[in-house]
Amino acid sequence: MDRLIPEQRHKNMQRIRAKDTDIEVILRKALWLRGIRYRKNYRALPGTPDIAITKYRIAVFCDSEFFHGADWEKQQERISKGKNAGFWLDKISHNMDHDREVNAELNGLGWKVIRFWGQDIKKDLSGCVRTIEEAIFDYKLEDKKRCHF
Repeated sequence: MDRLIPEQRHKNMQRIRAKDTDIEVILRKALWLRGIRYRKNYRALPGTPDIAITKYRIAVFCDSEFFHGADWEKQQERISKGKNAGFWLDKISHNMDHDREVNAELNGLGWKVIRFWGQDIKKDLSGCVRTIEEAIFDYKLEDKKRCHF
């Protein structure tokens, strides 16, 4: 396996963005085309959701598999064999804990939290959009029940 020299690794890491990532842009465009309006990187909420559909209180996060620990058991094993393993294991573990805390906090504030892995967005965009549309439908149903009682 080819190993990157430190300068190359540094250059690669600098290119990783925290917002407006490819997966976010793909999902946002699809939602916009479906008439779903949102706020992006909504800092008024805990965790700064990538997409916040404020009208329906839905917070959407587009998580990369590496940084948020997808398939953590396998990933953990692979990372532990690499360079700087302690740093990455701690960082990703912390990210996963933070994600759980943010989910709980948003749920406590009455928000529905939806998290998608990057590959899910790339491979099944329509399924991701459908998940959000179903959450909107559920919100409207609940809202209707609240109004009648």
